[in-house]
Amino acid sequence: MTAIQRFRELHEQNDPLLIGNVWNVQSAKVYEKLGYQAVATSSSAVAFSLGYEDGENISFDEYFYIIERILKSVSIPLSVDLEGGYGKTADEIVLNISRLAKAGVVGINIEDSVIVEGSRKLLSADDFFNKLNAVIQKLKEQNIEIFVNVRIDPFLLGVDNAAEESLQRMKIIEEVGADGIFVPCITETQDIERLTAAAKLPFSVMAMPELPDFNTLKKAGVKRISSGNFLNGYIYGQLETALKDIGETGSFSPIF
Repeated sequence: MTAIQRFRELHEQNDPLLIGNVWNVQSAKVYEKLGYQAVATSSSAVAFSLGYEDGENISFDEYFYIIERILKSVSIPLSVDLEGGYGKTADEIVLNISRLAKAGVVGINIEDSVIVEGSRKLLSADDFFNKLNAVIQKLKEQNIEIFVNVRIDPFLLGVDNAAEESLQRMKIIEEVGADGIFVPCITETQDIERLTAAAKLPFSVMAMPELPDFNTLKKAGVKRISSGNFLNGYIYGQLETALKDIGETGSFSPIF
């Protein structure tokens, strides 16, 4: 069984795949040590760690260097948050995916929103279909095997009738032959159940303050759960607290 086949199976198991979101080798090694089945990059956390803002401001070559270091340092499967694809054309995006697949990456996330003049906006349904379909078809033509998890952002962006919009976009994802559906910022159990009931592909959600517990998500039909960049933010918040404590006590005792 190949690593990608194993990764696909992780989306079909009884318990949801709790995937660890990482931004460097150290974070990936912690997840591996604790027995996580797979890890995935958080593009925003990687960007922040290198001094960039989120939204493909980091170059793909810089990103790829971090990805390679993670791949060489852990043995569990790695998926990559590819945001919009780090390319303006389907050919550019597929070239990036090809590099990832050759390096040993088992999956990608690609999303249906773009950042225009500093604000994130949904692609129209037609543009979303055309972009995703072109990428998927080129991957098939070039025999590039990778798990394509497609992120749709109606809930993240708080659009009107987010559930209805998500359902329409899920149909596009299924029609073009992708492998998974990812809906960040969905938190109401009723909405999750409605979407998973309609989904023909493994359904993913992301950590949010109001997200139900893992057992509830399992019962609701969720197959993959991620933490996004929230653990990265939590850890550096803890670092800030520790530094304040060191300053106030005039010693390093707070960290020992």
